[in-house]
Amino acid sequence: MSFLRPRLGGIFMQRTNEQLAIRVTRNTLAGNILLSAFKLIAGILGHSSAMISDAVHSLTDIISTVVVIVGVKLGNRSSDDDHPYGHERFESAAAIILSGILLVTGLLIGYNAVINAWAMISAVDYEVLAVPGGLALIAAIVSIGIKEAMYWYTRNAAKKIESGVLMADAWHQRADGLSSIGSLLGILGARMGFPAADPLAGVIICLFIVKVSLSVFRDAIRKMTDTSCDDETEAEIRAVVLAQDNVLGIDKIMTRMFGDRIYVDIEISVDSAASLVEAHNIAERVHDAIESQFDKVKHCMVHVNPVESAGD
Repeated sequence: MSFLRPRLGGIFMQRTNEQLAIRVTRNTLAGNILLSAFKLIAGILGHSSAMISDAVHSLTDIISTVVVIVGVKLGNRSSDDDHPYGHERFESAAAIILSGILLVTGLLIGYNAVINAWAMISAVDYEVLAVPGGLALIAAIVSIGIKEAMYWYTRNAAKKIESGVLMADAWHQRADGLSSIGSLLGILGARMGFPAADPLAGVIICLFIVKVSLSVFRDAIRKMTDTSCDDETEAEIRAVVLAQDNVLGIDKIMTRMFGDRIYVDIEISVDSAASLVEAHNIAERVHDAIESQFDKVKHCMVHVNPVESAGD
Protein backbone atom coordinates (compact mmCIF):
# COMPACT_ATOMS: atom_id res chain seq x y z
CA MET A 1 0.00 0.00 0.00
CA SER A 2 1.35 3.45 -0.83
CA PHE A 3 0.24 6.88 0.28
CA LEU A 4 1.13 10.10 -1.55
CA ARG A 5 -0.31 13.58 -1.33
CA PRO A 6 1.05 16.97 -2.45
CA ARG A 7 1.58 19.64 0.18
CA LEU A 8 -0.44 22.83 0.05
CA GLY A 9 1.65 24.26 2.88
CA GLY A 10 4.81 23.62 0.88
CA ILE A 11 3.42 25.53 -2.09
CA PHE A 12 2.66 28.51 0.15
CA MET A 13 6.18 28.34 1.62
CA GLN A 14 7.69 28.28 -1.89
CA ARG A 15 5.81 31.42 -2.87
CA THR A 16 6.94 33.18 0.31
CA ASN A 17 10.54 32.12 -0.32
CA GLU A 18 10.34 33.30 -3.90
CA GLN A 19 9.10 36.72 -2.83
CA LEU A 20 11.93 37.08 -0.31
CA ALA A 21 14.58 35.95 -2.81
CA ILE A 22 13.32 38.30 -5.52
CA ARG A 23 13.18 41.24 -3.12
CA VAL A 24 16.76 40.60 -1.98
CA THR A 25 18.11 40.24 -5.51
CA ARG A 26 16.33 43.38 -6.71
CA ASN A 27 17.82 45.37 -3.84
CA THR A 28 21.34 44.07 -4.52
CA LEU A 29 20.86 44.70 -8.25
CA ALA A 30 20.07 48.37 -7.61
CA GLY A 31 22.98 48.63 -5.18
CA ASN A 32 25.42 47.08 -7.64
CA ILE A 33 24.40 49.43 -10.46
CA LEU A 34 24.93 52.50 -8.27
CA LEU A 35 28.19 51.15 -6.83
CA SER A 36 29.60 50.32 -10.27
CA ALA A 37 28.87 53.84 -11.51
CA PHE A 38 30.45 55.35 -8.38
CA LYS A 39 33.63 53.28 -8.69
CA LEU A 40 33.96 54.04 -12.40
CA ILE A 41 33.69 57.79 -11.80
CA ALA A 42 36.10 57.59 -8.85
CA GLY A 43 38.56 55.56 -10.89
CA ILE A 44 38.56 58.07 -13.75
CA LEU A 45 38.78 61.19 -11.56
CA GLY A 46 41.26 59.55 -9.18
CA HIS A 47 43.53 58.27 -11.98
CA SER A 48 43.32 54.67 -10.74
CA SER A 49 43.33 51.87 -13.28
CA ALA A 50 42.79 49.40 -10.43
CA MET A 51 39.52 51.13 -9.46
CA ILE A 52 38.36 51.31 -13.08
CA SER A 53 39.00 47.57 -13.42
CA ASP A 54 37.15 47.01 -10.13
CA ALA A 55 34.15 48.95 -11.48
CA VAL A 56 34.09 46.82 -14.62
CA HIS A 57 34.34 43.70 -12.48
CA SER A 58 31.32 44.88 -10.44
CA LEU A 59 29.26 44.63 -13.60
CA THR A 60 29.51 40.83 -13.30
CA ASP A 61 27.50 41.10 -10.08
CA ILE A 62 24.67 42.57 -12.13
CA ILE A 63 24.85 39.56 -14.43
CA SER A 64 24.88 37.14 -11.49
CA THR A 65 21.86 38.85 -9.93
CA VAL A 66 19.91 38.45 -13.18
CA VAL A 67 20.85 34.74 -13.17
CA VAL A 68 19.53 34.46 -9.60
CA ILE A 69 16.22 36.11 -10.47
CA VAL A 70 15.73 33.81 -13.45
CA GLY A 71 16.73 30.73 -11.42
CA VAL A 72 14.39 31.58 -8.53
CA LYS A 73 11.49 32.36 -10.88
CA LEU A 74 11.90 29.09 -12.80
CA GLY A 75 12.61 27.03 -9.68
CA ASN A 76 9.40 28.14 -7.95
CA ARG A 77 7.04 27.49 -10.84
CA SER A 78 4.22 25.08 -10.06
CA SER A 79 4.27 21.49 -11.33
CA ASP A 80 2.97 20.94 -14.86
CA ASP A 81 2.51 18.07 -17.31
CA ASP A 82 6.14 18.23 -18.45
CA HIS A 83 7.53 18.64 -14.91
CA PRO A 84 5.17 16.78 -12.54
CA TYR A 85 7.77 16.86 -9.74
CA GLY A 86 8.27 20.61 -9.94
CA HIS A 87 11.09 22.86 -11.13
CA GLU A 88 13.34 23.18 -8.05
CA ARG A 89 16.40 21.95 -9.90
CA PHE A 90 16.43 25.11 -11.99
CA GLU A 91 17.79 26.85 -8.87
CA SER A 92 20.63 24.33 -8.72
CA ALA A 93 21.32 24.90 -12.41
CA ALA A 94 21.49 28.64 -11.74
CA ALA A 95 23.90 27.98 -8.85
CA ILE A 96 26.15 26.01 -11.22
CA ILE A 97 26.18 28.98 -13.62
CA LEU A 98 27.06 31.30 -10.74
CA SER A 99 29.88 29.00 -9.65
CA GLY A 100 31.26 29.32 -13.20
CA ILE A 101 31.01 33.12 -13.01
CA LEU A 102 32.80 33.02 -9.65
CA LEU A 103 35.54 30.81 -11.09
CA VAL A 104 36.08 33.11 -14.08
CA THR A 105 36.08 36.14 -11.76
CA GLY A 106 38.76 34.61 -9.56
CA LEU A 107 40.91 33.57 -12.50
CA LEU A 108 40.64 37.02 -14.08
CA ILE A 109 41.75 38.65 -10.82
CA GLY A 110 44.71 36.28 -10.72
CA TYR A 111 45.51 36.94 -14.37
CA ASN A 112 45.41 40.72 -13.86
CA ALA A 113 47.65 40.33 -10.82
CA VAL A 114 50.26 38.47 -12.86
CA ILE A 115 50.06 41.03 -15.68
CA ASN A 116 50.47 43.91 -13.22
CA ALA A 117 53.40 42.19 -11.56
CA TRP A 118 55.09 41.71 -14.92
CA ALA A 119 54.48 45.37 -15.84
CA MET A 120 56.08 46.47 -12.58
CA ILE A 121 59.07 44.19 -13.07
CA SER A 122 59.51 45.47 -16.61
CA ALA A 123 59.22 49.15 -15.62
CA VAL A 124 62.56 50.93 -15.47
CA ASP A 125 61.30 53.42 -12.91
CA TYR A 126 58.23 52.91 -10.71
CA GLU A 127 57.76 56.65 -10.58
CA VAL A 128 56.59 56.62 -14.19
CA LEU A 129 53.49 54.78 -13.01
CA ALA A 130 50.53 57.05 -12.23
CA VAL A 131 49.90 57.49 -8.51
CA PRO A 132 46.17 57.14 -7.70
CA GLY A 133 44.44 60.05 -5.97
CA GLY A 134 42.63 60.09 -2.64
CA LEU A 135 39.20 59.75 -4.28
CA ALA A 136 40.12 56.29 -5.58
CA LEU A 137 41.23 55.30 -2.10
CA ILE A 138 37.92 56.44 -0.58
CA ALA A 139 35.99 54.61 -3.30
CA ALA A 140 37.81 51.36 -2.50
CA ILE A 141 36.98 51.65 1.22
CA VAL A 142 33.32 52.46 0.50
CA SER A 143 33.11 49.55 -1.94
CA ILE A 144 34.50 47.07 0.59
CA GLY A 145 31.98 48.16 3.23
CA ILE A 146 28.98 48.07 0.88
CA LYS A 147 29.89 44.71 -0.68
CA GLU A 148 30.42 43.09 2.73
CA ALA A 149 27.01 44.41 3.83
CA MET A 150 25.47 42.99 0.63
CA TYR A 151 27.14 39.64 1.36
CA TRP A 152 25.62 39.36 4.84
CA TYR A 153 22.25 40.66 3.65
CA THR A 154 22.07 38.06 0.87
CA ARG A 155 23.62 35.29 2.99
CA ASN A 156 21.08 35.72 5.80
CA ALA A 157 18.20 35.51 3.31
CA ALA A 158 19.77 32.44 1.67
CA LYS A 159 20.10 30.65 5.02
CA LYS A 160 16.54 31.59 6.00
CA ILE A 161 15.01 30.00 2.90
CA GLU A 162 17.87 27.48 2.40
CA SER A 163 18.53 28.63 -1.17
CA GLY A 164 21.73 27.42 -2.82
CA VAL A 165 21.51 29.89 -5.70
CA LEU A 166 21.03 32.84 -3.33
CA MET A 167 23.99 31.66 -1.24
CA ALA A 168 26.09 31.49 -4.42
CA ASP A 169 25.10 35.07 -5.18
CA ALA A 170 26.09 36.09 -1.65
CA TRP A 171 29.57 34.69 -2.21
CA HIS A 172 29.75 36.54 -5.50
CA GLN A 173 29.03 39.77 -3.60
CA ARG A 174 31.90 38.96 -1.24
CA ALA A 175 34.15 38.11 -4.20
CA ASP A 176 33.59 41.63 -5.49
CA GLY A 177 34.41 42.97 -2.03
CA LEU A 178 37.64 40.98 -2.03
CA SER A 179 38.44 42.45 -5.43
CA SER A 180 38.01 45.90 -3.90
CA ILE A 181 40.43 44.90 -1.13
CA GLY A 182 42.95 44.14 -3.86
CA SER A 183 42.27 47.55 -5.36
CA LEU A 184 42.69 49.19 -1.94
CA LEU A 185 46.03 47.49 -1.34
CA GLY A 186 47.17 48.38 -4.84
CA ILE A 187 46.21 52.04 -4.36
CA LEU A 188 47.81 52.20 -0.90
CA GLY A 189 50.91 50.45 -2.17
CA ALA A 190 51.27 52.83 -5.10
CA ARG A 191 50.81 55.87 -2.86
CA MET A 192 53.38 54.54 -0.34
CA GLY A 193 55.91 53.43 -2.94
CA PHE A 194 55.14 49.68 -2.77
CA PRO A 195 53.27 48.84 -5.99
CA ALA A 196 53.91 45.09 -5.55
CA ALA A 197 51.17 45.00 -2.87
CA ASP A 198 48.49 44.98 -5.58
CA PRO A 199 49.52 41.81 -7.50
CA LEU A 200 50.32 39.95 -4.27
CA ALA A 201 46.83 40.63 -2.91
CA GLY A 202 45.35 39.71 -6.30
CA VAL A 203 46.92 36.24 -6.23
CA ILE A 204 45.68 35.55 -2.69
CA ILE A 205 42.16 36.74 -3.54
CA CYS A 206 42.19 34.65 -6.72
CA LEU A 207 42.90 31.45 -4.77
CA PHE A 208 40.16 32.22 -2.24
CA ILE A 209 37.50 32.92 -4.88
CA VAL A 210 38.42 29.79 -6.87
CA LYS A 211 38.04 27.71 -3.69
CA VAL A 212 34.59 29.21 -3.00
CA SER A 213 33.45 28.62 -6.61
CA LEU A 214 34.35 24.93 -6.35
CA SER A 215 32.43 24.65 -3.06
CA VAL A 216 29.32 26.24 -4.63
CA PHE A 217 29.65 23.91 -7.63
CA ARG A 218 29.89 20.78 -5.44
CA ASP A 219 26.80 21.78 -3.43
CA ALA A 220 24.76 22.43 -6.61
CA ILE A 221 25.82 19.13 -8.18
CA ARG A 222 24.88 17.29 -4.98
CA LYS A 223 21.35 18.67 -5.24
CA MET A 224 21.13 17.77 -8.93
CA THR A 225 22.09 14.10 -8.63
CA ASP A 226 19.57 12.63 -6.14
CA THR A 227 21.99 12.67 -3.23
CA SER A 228 20.41 11.65 0.08
CA CYS A 229 19.83 14.28 2.75
CA ASP A 230 22.20 14.61 5.68
CA ASP A 231 22.36 11.88 8.35
CA GLU A 232 20.96 14.16 11.07
CA THR A 233 17.79 14.93 9.10
CA GLU A 234 17.31 11.26 8.20
CA ALA A 235 17.70 10.27 11.86
CA GLU A 236 15.08 12.85 12.83
CA ILE A 237 12.69 11.45 10.18
CA ARG A 238 13.20 7.94 11.56
CA ALA A 239 12.39 9.13 15.09
CA VAL A 240 9.17 10.80 13.94
CA VAL A 241 8.04 7.66 12.07
CA LEU A 242 8.73 5.31 14.99
CA ALA A 243 6.84 7.65 17.34
CA GLN A 244 3.57 7.06 15.45
CA ASP A 245 1.04 4.62 16.91
CA ASN A 246 0.99 1.06 15.50
CA VAL A 247 4.24 1.46 13.53
CA LEU A 248 6.17 -1.69 14.42
CA GLY A 249 9.36 -0.72 12.60
CA ILE A 250 11.02 0.82 9.57
CA ASP A 251 12.02 -1.65 6.88
CA LYS A 252 13.56 0.90 4.53
CA ILE A 253 13.99 4.63 4.21
CA MET A 254 15.32 6.52 1.20
CA THR A 255 15.71 10.27 0.79
CA ARG A 256 16.86 12.33 -2.17
CA MET A 257 17.57 16.00 -2.64
CA PHE A 258 15.57 17.76 -5.34
CA GLY A 259 17.09 21.21 -5.52
CA ASP A 260 16.71 22.47 -1.94
CA ARG A 261 13.75 20.17 -1.19
CA ILE A 262 13.62 16.51 -0.07
CA TYR A 263 11.70 13.50 -1.35
CA VAL A 264 11.16 10.69 1.18
CA ASP A 265 10.28 7.04 0.48
CA ILE A 266 9.58 4.87 3.54
CA GLU A 267 8.57 1.26 4.09
CA ILE A 268 7.04 0.64 7.52
CA SER A 269 6.00 -2.56 9.29
CA VAL A 270 2.37 -2.88 10.39
CA ASP A 271 0.53 -5.75 12.08
CA SER A 272 -0.72 -8.13 9.39
CA ALA A 273 -4.02 -8.42 11.27
CA ALA A 274 -4.79 -4.76 10.61
CA SER A 275 -7.53 -4.07 8.08
CA LEU A 276 -6.88 -2.21 4.84
CA VAL A 277 -8.48 0.93 6.27
CA GLU A 278 -6.41 0.69 9.47
CA ALA A 279 -3.17 0.24 7.51
CA HIS A 280 -4.08 3.20 5.33
CA ASN A 281 -4.74 5.38 8.38
CA ILE A 282 -1.37 4.43 9.89
CA ALA A 283 0.38 5.35 6.63
CA GLU A 284 -1.51 8.64 6.52
CA ARG A 285 -0.45 9.53 10.06
CA VAL A 286 3.19 8.82 9.19
CA HIS A 287 2.89 10.87 6.01
CA ASP A 288 1.26 13.84 7.74
CA ALA A 289 3.73 13.78 10.63
CA ILE A 290 6.74 13.92 8.30
CA GLU A 291 5.38 16.65 6.07
CA SER A 292 4.17 18.80 8.98
CA GLN A 293 7.44 18.59 10.91
CA PHE A 294 9.90 18.91 8.02
CA ASP A 295 9.31 21.97 5.84
CA LYS A 296 11.94 20.88 3.31
CA VAL A 297 10.09 17.63 2.54
CA LYS A 298 8.17 18.15 -0.70
CA HIS A 299 6.73 14.63 -1.18
CA CYS A 300 6.54 11.62 1.09
CA MET A 301 5.68 8.09 -0.03
CA VAL A 302 4.74 5.57 2.67
CA HIS A 303 4.61 1.85 1.84
CA VAL A 304 3.14 -0.64 4.34
CA ASN A 305 4.61 -4.12 4.86
CA PRO A 306 2.48 -6.63 6.87
CA VAL A 307 4.29 -8.50 9.63
CA GLU A 308 3.20 -10.95 12.30
CA SER A 309 2.87 -9.18 15.65
CA ALA A 310 4.83 -10.49 18.65
CA GLY A 311 1.62 -11.71 20.30
CA ASP A 312 0.64 -14.00 17.41
